[in-house]
Amino acid sequence: MKRIEKRRADAYFREKNTYMVIYFIIWAIVSYGVVLFAEPLSDIYFNGFPLHYYMGAQGALAVFIILLFVNAFVGDKIDKKYGIDHNKNEAIGRGTTVDH
Repeated sequence: MKRIEKRRADAYFREKNTYMVIYFIIWAIVSYGVVLFAEPLSDIYFNGFPLHYYMGAQGALAVFIILLFVNAFVGDKIDKKYGIDHNKNEAIGRGTTVDH
C-alpha cells in the first residue's frame, strides 16, 4: 500500500476538520440560537407556525439532514483532491490485490 506524505495527510485532515467545525457552528446556531431569540422570532411565521416553534420542531432536524448531505458531498470532493480512492481502500480492506 502506498504511503501518504505527512505534510499532505496533515493538510487533508486540517481541511476535513475545518469543515466539521463550520458544520458544528451552523448546527449550534440553528439548534440553540433559535432558543435564545425565541421572543423576537415569534412575530415571524413559517407554514402557519411561529418561526421559533417551527425551527425547534422541524427546522433544526431539516438543517441537520441537509448538513449530512453537504458533508458527504464536500468530503468526497476533498478525498478526490487529495487522491483518496475509496474503491481501492475497500479492495485492500477485503484482502484482495489492487493494481496500481
